[in-house]
Amino acid sequence: MSHGVQFHQYADDTQLHLAMSSNNTPDGLSALAACTADVRLWYLHNGMQLNTDKSEALIIGTANQLSTANSAITSVCVADVELPVANEIKVLGVVLDRSLAFDKHVLVVIRSCNFHAQAIRHICHLLSTDLVHTLACSLILARLDYCNSVRYGMPVSCIQKLQRLQNNAARIVLQAPRRSHAKPLMRQN
Repeated sequence: MSHGVQFHQYADDTQLHLAMSSNNTPDGLSALAACTADVRLWYLHNGMQLNTDKSEALIIGTANQLSTANSAITSVCVADVELPVANEIKVLGVVLDRSLAFDKHVLVVIRSCNFHAQAIRHICHLLSTDLVHTLACSLILARLDYCNSVRYGMPVSCIQKLQRLQNNAARIVLQAPRRSHAKPLMRQN
């Protein structure tokens, strides 16, 4: 883009990315505002509309950078509308937070998978082992595996939570007691 702003587009979702340092924040925000105003005009000229109600802004950085930015930046101008800076946003099913710690994302994945795990556990005595395995793979493990490349460098505590989720899925598939050791069960799958 002519404003020095990077972008990604997925179907009807456009994401703009801008790298800034603390000494060029005003210039960066001005470039982002000008870029989004131009995007909005392009949409209008092509019979589309930029929905600012669904637009979000997120500042990502180290703890030191974020403490500096918190005092300086409370909102970002997007397509002539001031948006508050969010603490987290959801991008293609992945929850991104300000420090890229992924704690909230892991929590969302665990909550969703536990819901399905309880449902499968409730009916698994009525189903064959193959069908329980298929349900667990499609409803639990698919969510667990989705966008797993973003987990590179994730804190060990988050990885351990996801491992417990996978262990629970193995117990459900093999109809093992909740407290049984998971390692031998994982070898059976």
